[in-house]
Amino acid sequence: MENPVKPADLILTSRAVFTGTQDAPRPSAVALHGDRIVWVGPAETLPDGLRGPDTTVEDLGDALIMPGFHDAHMHVFHSALYLSPLAERFVGDNEADAVARLAPLAARRPAGSWLLAQGWRDYLWNPAGMPSRASLDAAYPDRPVAMYSGDAHTLWLNSCALARLGITEGSLPPAGGSYDKDDEGRLTGIVREAAAMELMPRIVDEFTREELLDAYRSFEAYCNERGITGICDVSLMAMPGLDFVRDDLYADLEAADELTVRVSLFPTLLEDRGRLTALRERCRGPLVAACGFKQFFDGVSSQHTAWVREPYTNARFQGDCGRPTVDAEVMEGLVAPAAAEGSPVRIHAIGDEAIHRCIDIFERHPVADDGSDGMRPRHTIEHLENFQPADIARLAAAGIVASVQPRHITLDPGGPERDLGPARVPYMWPFRSLLDAGAVLAFGTDSPVTDIDPIDAVYTAVTRRDADSHEPEGGWLPAERITLAEALRAYTAGSAVAAQRAHELGTLEPGKLADIVVLEPNPFALAPENLQQARVQATYVGGRKVYERP
Repeated sequence: MENPVKPADLILTSRAVFTGTQDAPRPSAVALHGDRIVWVGPAETLPDGLRGPDTTVEDLGDALIMPGFHDAHMHVFHSALYLSPLAERFVGDNEADAVARLAPLAARRPAGSWLLAQGWRDYLWNPAGMPSRASLDAAYPDRPVAMYSGDAHTLWLNSCALARLGITEGSLPPAGGSYDKDDEGRLTGIVREAAAMELMPRIVDEFTREELLDAYRSFEAYCNERGITGICDVSLMAMPGLDFVRDDLYADLEAADELTVRVSLFPTLLEDRGRLTALRERCRGPLVAACGFKQFFDGVSSQHTAWVREPYTNARFQGDCGRPTVDAEVMEGLVAPAAAEGSPVRIHAIGDEAIHRCIDIFERHPVADDGSDGMRPRHTIEHLENFQPADIARLAAAGIVASVQPRHITLDPGGPERDLGPARVPYMWPFRSLLDAGAVLAFGTDSPVTDIDPIDAVYTAVTRRDADSHEPEGGWLPAERITLAEALRAYTAGSAVAAQRAHELGTLEPGKLADIVVLEPNPFALAPENLQQARVQATYVGGRKVYERP
């Protein structure tokens, strides 16, 4: 290419640069000017004039320079909240232990205020079993408690919380949700799906704007420390006004020059598509962009709310196939006009029938493309837990992005076998099969469902083992393992495609935004089982160093 007009502000050199366009790192230099990459190539061929008197040059030795990690699926409001002093996050060993772990939060929050926590998973407890309000009532009879499940689909409330929210035995839940009752018709304190989601805004309403901004600032630093330069903040709830995509908080942070991650917003797709239009008018800078819509087709397999074609192996009643959150015809009626207007749609679809119907809809309604940025806009399916075999090739042929979260694979050991049985298990999270079919993988975490550390997620994708326990030995469905280069591309270039920003993000190429992470030791020099030894040394967003390892 022609020499840049101006000298670079910063030149990073290393014996290991992974641009994302090749399968292995190479010795290279990466030159930055302003917020862009202006040159990438062998250090000995650096163009004349690129290194000026004010250019900073950093030789990083054997450390890996690569595109910054981009989390393709995250719920930022709740991720920030549960990592802040405003709430707690834990699984607990059992129901009693989960109640006991609320004590530090109760001590630091004002008297009478909500106690909010997230993370419990009843199927991981010993003994396993759904909790009830009784245990919370015994510890907190006069204080409202809301315990959000680890999969973010169920609330566990005490009696004080039910009273404050106005829920009684006679209350009717919204469509797609439920208030669980015992055999005598009394509320158990368990609230599911849409009913749980409807309550969350009222529960978190007591937090002040400054408290929330502090939570967002801390969460940004948490992301940067883990090499995350970009995030897709996707709608948490399908109900109007409840997506928790807080563009107002991003605006405050950006105005104060305190925004250190690049954010792509995906609010809920409704019949009234005006929210995205308004966001696109407001979010015009390089740090915050409104990029498309999000919708929801089903729930989760562990609760039998994911929509599957054949009944669950451990069916709770005859014909137990889960259910769609909305009829397929309604979903198509939402997607069709959005796609015709050029707005890509991301749909939560976990069960094989939800995925199948989602592909049907996206095949019939591809995103209209005006060709303005040279990149084809794409619909995306989120989570994709289990497939009908022929749908892997269909998804790839339709150009639909598979937005997956590697750490979901090991969240529920034995769960797929329990819920779906041996015939369907081979088509669970089939990363290798998807790539071999030509699909684009985009990696993320679904935070706060799993922790946001990309290196742990990459480890799981490469080994098919849990990042904490390192089980099972040899990996779960090891034929679906992918290479390190493929996993890193899914977490960078693939996520940029899901964000509809591949023209400016995801690889180290001239003209793209200078979002970069430095890892040491170089993960390409590590055995797969040792990938977690790699540590983030520095993170750059738009050429600005936002984190440096002490």
